[in-house]
Parts: sequence; structure tokens; C-alpha cells
Amino acid sequence: MEAELEEAERCIEAAQNCLKCGEREKALQYLHRAQQWHPTQRARALIDSIIRNRSSAGWSNDKDADDAASRSSRLKRCVNGNTSAGIGEAAKGYTPDQLEGVRRIKKCRNYYEILGVGRSADEEDLKRSYRKLALKFHPDKNCAPGATDAFKAIGNAYAILSNPEKRKQYDRRGEEPPTVRSPYANSSNYYREFEADITPEDLFNMFFGGRFPTGNIHAYTNGRTTYTHIYRRRRRMNDRVEEEEQDERIQGTYSAFVQLLPVFILVFVSLLAQLMVTNPPYSLYYKPSLGHVLPRETEHFKVTYFVDKGFEKEYQGIPLQNVENNVENDYIDHLQNSCWKEKQQKTDLLNLARLYRDERLKQKAESLKTENCEKLSRLVELQRGG
Repeated sequence: MEAELEEAERCIEAAQNCLKCGEREKALQYLHRAQQWHPTQRARALIDSIIRNRSSAGWSNDKDADDAASRSSRLKRCVNGNTSAGIGEAAKGYTPDQLEGVRRIKKCRNYYEILGVGRSADEEDLKRSYRKLALKFHPDKNCAPGATDAFKAIGNAYAILSNPEKRKQYDRRGEEPPTVRSPYANSSNYYREFEADITPEDLFNMFFGGRFPTGNIHAYTNGRTTYTHIYRRRRRMNDRVEEEEQDERIQGTYSAFVQLLPVFILVFVSLLAQLMVTNPPYSLYYKPSLGHVLPRETEHFKVTYFVDKGFEKEYQGIPLQNVENNVENDYIDHLQNSCWKEKQQKTDLLNLARLYRDERLKQKAESLKTENCEKLSRLVELQRGG
């Protein structure tokens, strides 16, 4: 019986795929075979719909409705294609692992086996298992035959076991009949007693959509209880959650702004300071970016420095003397630093030559020139002479 139902479901899926490709006649053939395997309301509804469309559109078995080129183009767009060699082939592509997973769910005897947890599993274990299985068996990702029913069984299992009261009732009653079955098959009162209060699709949206279902309010019964009020209550709950989240976002934005305010102030002060700082009137080197392109010499030590074109108009007399004193001091500081580096380099090479007893390295060290030291010595002599 189960194998016949599975073959019927495969025929229905193949017929739906043919309808997407425009192959109405082939879809009818698949649907009639599905009814032969196992009559269902789903296949009957599709057959009636195709016949009604045939009558309204005026098409029949006439092959001229679509030309051969158009038919070929549509067939190429079919998902994984359909073959007339055998109905057992799936209309959509799926992996052997996906099919094996569906078969495992079908063989489960209780909700704990479906979720793959023990009877002592806590709420976190149930959530973790549901997230993993729901993503694996969602119809958008798993096209294996029976994946939709497996997805519904997983949602139903979590909805029951995550409800403490229903879980206690379920544990008292023990294992229930197989939960993965056709939605059109007759169900027992025993099964309906443990039916979920929420559809598997809405449960999936709660986990992965980030919110409670807010679609149309559905009134459906589960044995003795009507669940319209549950959807209304959850919609109100969703509205409150959204308001709280909005308040938290506003408060979080304000708090972040307050925390970053000192950084903004520092950046602003730094930019303001840079704008207020003026360029120096001279440079020891040629710097076109600052406008220091005109060479000059100090009156005392004859140190060369560079100024811009408006320097002579602005600096004369005492201001000019102050600038040249600064130039000579900067020049002396530069020579002292450079001289120290030259001596340090020469000393390091001599120490290496002694360490490795390398005569060639010793000669190289002794031949190093200390030009900046020599310039500094001449300036010192000029100062003494002045």
C-alpha cells in the first residue's frame, strides 16, 4: 500500500512538472496513472482543472496548439526533464541521501525518532534538531518523493514535544502510529489528539523568518479544540514584539551615538587644528608642495634653505634674522643626528670585522666617509671664529 501511494505521488509530481512545460496531454497521462496506482483527491482535482482549461481554451489532442520548436524549448526548461521510459523516475532532481532521509523519517515509530533525540531531550536539543531537519527536508531544498510529508512530520513532532502539556500526554499514551502518511488518507482519533496547533509552514517561518506567522487567521479544529484564538493571540504577540524591538533599536542607536561622541569630538578638533596650523615659512629642502622653491642662504653660516615667492615681502629685518636663526639651528640638529648615524654605522662595521677577523670588512669600515660630521666640525670652527 505504501509503495503504491509513493508511485502515485511521483506520478502527480511528474504531471505538475509537465504542466509547467506546457505538456497538458502528458500531464493527464501521468495523473491517470496516479489514480490507477492510488486514487487521491489531489490527482482528481488536477485532472478536473486540466479538462476545464481544455474546454475553455478550445484545445484538445490537437498537436497544432504548439509548434514543434516551441514545445522543444519548453521541454528544455523542465526541471531535470521527464522521461516516458518509466514513472518511477522523479520529476525533480534529488540526491540518494535525500531519498534515504525521507525513508528514515517514514520508518520512525514516534516523534522522538523523527527528531533524532532521546526521551530526556530538553528544549535546546529539540530546537537544534528541528532547525537541522527542517532545513534539510524543506520542499524548496529537498525534492525527493515524500519530502513534503517528512517536513510536515518533523514540524508536527517538534510542535508536540516542545509543548510541555502535550508532551506529557504523548508520553503517557506511548508510541503512536506512523506519522508520515498521505494527507488524504483517513486519520484516526488517536492521531488527531496529537496534531500540532500550528502548521509546519508557520512553524518554519517562526524559526527562520524571524517572526510569528501574521497571515490570514485560520479556524481549524484539532479533535475538540478550535485554534482561531491562538492565531489572533500570536498576531497580537507579534505586534508587541515588533514594538519592543523598535524601541530597543532606537535606544541602541542613541546609546551608540553617545559612546561615539567623544571620538567625533576628537576628530573634529584634530581637523580644526590642522586647518588653523599654517605652513612653516622655510624648509631645508626643495618642497614644491609647500611652495618652497626659491633658494636662500643664511647671513651667518651660509646655510642654504628654501622659501616661497612672498617670503621677501613678509620677512625683513628682525623677523628675517629670527627665521635664519631657526634655519641654522635646524641645520645643526640635522647634522648632529646624521653624524651620529655615520659614526654608529662605522663602529658597527669595525666590531663585525674584529669579531669575524675579516680584513676586507675592516677596510670597508675605515673607508666610510662621515660627511655630516665634517660639515658639523666646520660649523663649530665658524662659531668659534665668530
